[in-house]
Amino acid sequence: MQWKQLCITILQKCIILPIECDTSEVALTIFSTLNDRGLPLSDSDIFKAQIYRNLQTIEMRKGFTNKWKALTQVCKEAKVSIDDIFRYYTHVLRARNNDKSKEVGLRKFYAEEQYKRLKDESLMAEIMALAEFWRYINSEIEPENNNYEISKTSRKYLQCLNCYPNEYWKYPISVFFLKHQNSKEFDTDLIKVLKKHIAFLFAKFIDAPSVNAIKDDIYGTCIAIQNEDNFNFRFTINEEQLSSKIDRQSSSRLSRALLLLHAYLNTDQIELIPDTFDIEHIFPKKWQDTNYNGWNIDDAVLNLDRFGNKIVFEKKLNIQAGNGYFGIKKQKYDLSNIAVVKDLSNYHKNDWIKEDIDLREIQFKNDLLNFFKLELN
Repeated sequence: MQWKQLCITILQKCIILPIECDTSEVALTIFSTLNDRGLPLSDSDIFKAQIYRNLQTIEMRKGFTNKWKALTQVCKEAKVSIDDIFRYYTHVLRARNNDKSKEVGLRKFYAEEQYKRLKDESLMAEIMALAEFWRYINSEIEPENNNYEISKTSRKYLQCLNCYPNEYWKYPISVFFLKHQNSKEFDTDLIKVLKKHIAFLFAKFIDAPSVNAIKDDIYGTCIAIQNEDNFNFRFTINEEQLSSKIDRQSSSRLSRALLLLHAYLNTDQIELIPDTFDIEHIFPKKWQDTNYNGWNIDDAVLNLDRFGNKIVFEKKLNIQAGNGYFGIKKQKYDLSNIAVVKDLSNYHKNDWIKEDIDLREIQFKNDLLNFFKLELN
């Protein structure tokens, strides 16, 4: 019943302020600036407005509106933002132009030459296909009428990369998808690309834990995949040095990824490991020295967080195993579907001491180094 008052308020209280702009870029800048006073506009909000403006007919605009709504839903199901998909797509476009230059901001990239890239007729189709690909990866929702599959083996390596400290690995994979989505050998070739990327990115992070250390290689890889050239990452493995540097990663941002990769390197690991896995300390963080033969508090502090004392373990079983004695925890390890855990349930001893951690750490590092050498050579 407040309609009359609303009309009076609009007539008496509201001011319409026209602003003349010489170019569309100035108009969008002002549009963005005004909106930033409230809830900031995302880059994709600007792209949406620009694409809509470029369409000439009502039918084309209605069609685009429906496509954008569908894209929004796909991205929500994929657990990514529309900005993320446009960012991945920038590296597809850069690769097509053999562009190795320094990456610029997302909005600046698409604003070049009066938003020329947003006027491409294939833009929305490729953006949607890319969004559906990442939804297939992240949520296992298969696109309609797709010509490719993502196997369990591919998902193992994708899961390892999802534990990597940044998203740069997603750029070459996006380029690979749009280049090879109709290939009969899509999954076979994807597995090869994923393994090579894991070997390089993990080894490089161990050697130099910095985003800047991988940027140029990632840009070059995108171009090589686009041009269907053989790409070789610039990294020479010095086994002795890399082995000693692995030790320093036991509590780093990469430790979860390394432990997961090691679990998948076990040839008996057929099934996927749940994303919710815990990191189990075989010799527990909380303990009583009366329970452990040959241990004291000083030894424990030095050895608790070593890779030789850690495994990936299902969350529920990890809770049930608690901080018990190794001989008792082996009963819970036997219930696990993770091969490296199952192997521990058959360990020949019921004590877990420094000697056991040392031996397991040697095996852990050897397995990783052999994988790195195989893929990078």
